[in-house]
Amino acid sequence: MTHLLEPRVIGTDVARLDGWAKVTGTAAYAFEHPLSNPAHLHPLVSEVARGRITEVDASRARELPGVLAVLTHENAPRLASTEDAELAILQGPEVHFRGELIGAVVAETPEIARHAAELVRITCETWPHDADFFPGRDDLYKPDQVNPFFATDTDQGDFDGAYSASAVRIDATCTTPMEHNNPMEPHTTVAIRDGDGLTLYDSTQGVHPVRRTIAAVFGLDPERVHVVAPHVGGGFGSKGLPHAHVVLAAMAAESTGGRPVKFAVTRQQMFALTGYRTPTVQRVRLGADREGKLNAIAHEVVELTSRIKEFAEQSAEPSRHMYAAANRRTTHRLAALDVPVPSWMRAPGECPGMFAAEVAMDELAAACGIDPIELRVRNEPESDPESGLPFSSRNLVECLREGARRFGWQDRDPAPAARREGGWLVGTGVASSVYPAGVIPGSAALVRRTGDGYEVRIGAADLGTGTWTALSQIAADALGVGLDDIVLRIGDTRFPNASVAGGSTGITGWGSAIVDAVEQFRAKFGTDPDEGDEAEGTTPHNPDRGRFEMRAFGAQFAEVRIREDTGEIRVPRLLGVFAAGRIINPRTARSQFLGGMTMGLSMALHEESVLDPRFGHVVNHDFAGYHVATNADVGDIEVHWLDEHDPHVNPMGSKGIGEIGIVGTAAAIANAAHHATGRRVRDLPMTPDRFLR
Repeated sequence: MTHLLEPRVIGTDVARLDGWAKVTGTAAYAFEHPLSNPAHLHPLVSEVARGRITEVDASRARELPGVLAVLTHENAPRLASTEDAELAILQGPEVHFRGELIGAVVAETPEIARHAAELVRITCETWPHDADFFPGRDDLYKPDQVNPFFATDTDQGDFDGAYSASAVRIDATCTTPMEHNNPMEPHTTVAIRDGDGLTLYDSTQGVHPVRRTIAAVFGLDPERVHVVAPHVGGGFGSKGLPHAHVVLAAMAAESTGGRPVKFAVTRQQMFALTGYRTPTVQRVRLGADREGKLNAIAHEVVELTSRIKEFAEQSAEPSRHMYAAANRRTTHRLAALDVPVPSWMRAPGECPGMFAAEVAMDELAAACGIDPIELRVRNEPESDPESGLPFSSRNLVECLREGARRFGWQDRDPAPAARREGGWLVGTGVASSVYPAGVIPGSAALVRRTGDGYEVRIGAADLGTGTWTALSQIAADALGVGLDDIVLRIGDTRFPNASVAGGSTGITGWGSAIVDAVEQFRAKFGTDPDEGDEAEGTTPHNPDRGRFEMRAFGAQFAEVRIREDTGEIRVPRLLGVFAAGRIINPRTARSQFLGGMTMGLSMALHEESVLDPRFGHVVNHDFAGYHVATNADVGDIEVHWLDEHDPHVNPMGSKGIGEIGIVGTAAAIANAAHHATGRRVRDLPMTPDRFLR
């Protein structure tokens, strides 16, 4: 393990280095790169959930002035690899889900392309489909593993015996709905073919993963695929891997004689093409003695996946690590349906899983007559309950205690529905948060001495999370120079390989690679290098990862107000206290925590993609029907963190912070709603009707 960096620039409140470019409009996003004479693509999508195309009539579209090409399965390029069924588009007449890409029109302008797409007549033979998700299906199956590589089921001790013998038992079933990532910047790809080369200006969380995937799909030399993404307008996981729209843009680029092809997925199309969070049905059973000491924990999850490509979310996995209990069981089961492919959405697994687990913990506290914070403290494990390894650092209790102090928890009346203010029922709630402090190996960085400082290159991505700034701070401290001496270059496959910006692993992997590159540089050139000297480093192996369990923790507090007569629910106050290692930049860190908590509030109160099983599509596929939290929904949100020293995680001592903010927020709000009304709502979102039944 490399020694911890001595912080000088790390930990200081540095303004975003990319902020000026963004507020002045000079930061180039995927659609905005200056390219000469681009063509524009509008997709053709299926209007049936399952079937076979029997006829394509594109004659009227091709006759329209300004149309350059019409692509369908009849004339599309053959792909070198169809192993990934989500990406194997236009290779045959079969239709697998409603909204699937089945063709494209390429034209001189977006308006002509859209008009021409409406003129294409596609006839389909419709086959029976199944898009009905419910936990009692007789065709549920056990996946081989859950995202990304966890065991599907675990069984420790004798859960059934311990649960039946417990003095206090909780058996709660919670549901979370299908939810869709909706980053501010829609998914966009600009593709250019040049002989056997391909350039992609892509809105992605990882330029190198896009290059590897697209090169394999088209049978290209990866070195001939150039992917560029210096600025990305949000992703939340949906841009973590390339979706079918990237393949379609690259296909279309073969028809324009080298002209760039621009394809911006519409907001409505995103609901079928760019991933979503699977709905879950989660049964949590807790067995404890009358003092609240847990002896049995079971967390059993049912989710959906697409019939053409499996994605199994690890929703029960957090329950393997949170609280001490000798007897435990976790399971995951899937229903394979004729629906679009689910994928990552901010804190996949942890976010829906901790909602169910922390609501159940609140129920156990009420059943035992114990304060919810004290219940969690009593069940604090000495080591990881699943692996038995010690934690590299675990300050959950400190987060709960500090949060209680800041929130004024000591003044809380534990009785439900005890506080009324002018027609509003008022309550407060708490929930724990957890997220793995992981790392994806394989990133590399290059450090080069320039005439007036140092240039650092790495193919990392900045989704608006602060990567430009945080990596520059890490480089400055590693080199022992000022921040002004660093020029960072990211977001391009011409720079060394970088892992995807996902799983809250970006800064850990990329920063470690930069520190290693600096160490290689100093070993070769000392402290007085010449201009042009350069060295490359990689994310080093960390032996402590086999000796410690590494996770970030937090405590979420919420105040909720609910109108007695209408069920209207408001959240005027949220507080989050986190233990996430060393904070690289307080300004960007606070932004990440705030964003996560706001997204958790949105999950609790608003977000729900309504899938109509008769037609296999999401009916509220726009911002008129799919509601997300706005400024009017967000009251006072406070963020604090502990100064946590963890020498085992990485040279910076940091843990990922992009996702832990959302984990636990919805549960804290649901627990506060129960405290306000006495009504236990186990299903999200918590709409007003749930408090009027």
